Amino acid sequence: MNLKELSQLLDLSQTTISRALNGYPEVNEKTRLRVLEAAQSHGYKPNSNARKLATGKAGSIGYVLPVGRNVDLDPHFVEFLSGLGEHALSHEIDLSLTPAPYERETEAYGRIAASRSVDGVYLSSMRNDDQRIALMKKLGVPFLAHGRALKPADGYAYMDIDNEGAFYDAARLLLQLGHRRLGFINGDTDFSFAVHRLNGVRRAIADHGLGPDTLVAHSAAMNEENGYNLTMALFATADASTRTTGILSASMFTTLGVVRALNQLGLRMPQDASVISHDDVFPFLKPESFSVPQTTTRSSIRAAGARICARLVDIISGVEREPLQEVWPVELIVRASTGPAPAERKQVRRGSRQAAE
Repeated sequence: MNLKELSQLLDLSQTTISRALNGYPEVNEKTRLRVLEAAQSHGYKPNSNARKLATGKAGSIGYVLPVGRNVDLDPHFVEFLSGLGEHALSHEIDLSLTPAPYERETEAYGRIAASRSVDGVYLSSMRNDDQRIALMKKLGVPFLAHGRALKPADGYAYMDIDNEGAFYDAARLLLQLGHRRLGFINGDTDFSFAVHRLNGVRRAIADHGLGPDTLVAHSAAMNEENGYNLTMALFATADASTRTTGILSASMFTTLGVVRALNQLGLRMPQDASVISHDDVFPFLKPESFSVPQTTTRSSIRAAGARICARLVDIISGVEREPLQEVWPVELIVRASTGPAPAERKQVRRGSRQAAE
């Protein structure tokens, strides 16, 4: 069945049917459902070129992909893109990637706007003072940010997780377990998510009545090598009285290196060091699969990708009219990698012996 035949069957204009199928808000819900049911029952599939002509839309969302000698393909991005791509496929939306080095990013967005090759773009890896937000507004390109910049703080649509709250809860757990020397192997603090996480850890320490010397924080790209090197650095010069006993890790990939370093140093989890990681819910790297199951803060980055796609479609079609700022809560999942600080364990054992006597 083609569009003309579907139009005659439903006694609706071809324009109304196209707009109903593409989620335009001016089509009422009853009509939209009627069109969708008829299209499905009669096997109607819109011609992509005809749909573009009828709606004035490209049927595509875009992303400027960072490339260059110092850019690695980040597994976090691949997992996010999987979630976004699955949702896009189910709604017959194409994805358009425009590769560009960081220093030529502005040119890439300019080409996208001039060519009208996409209906909207999503921004990721939000920087502390992110210039892309003002650029998108200037170019008039609909956009949605995955994450949020420190500046500007409002006036644009984003979807983020509560990074500060997640690492506040993680640090508070370690402090409640008696840990007084914390090490934080964070992501790159040029990006706002890492700043939010560091703020959460510092706030938990302050709320516990402790000083800044409680924490040693490192900032680096989230990979196994940095996890190993920075964990070794945490223990390089410390004696028993100043040794780190609680480690916070920004990513499961970083944690691979943390665990390797602890094993090499002969330190056990959680007897000698407790570890809490952030888990983006990778299907190939599960916290339960470590030799000691990892306590984690957990939020699915694949689900975030699907949500970004769904919201961006709503922004493009006009369903989402105001810049909604959405922040997901993060779960804290306690497993075997966390336990009382060594000093607390000694007190418990001493108390047990005295009780026995």
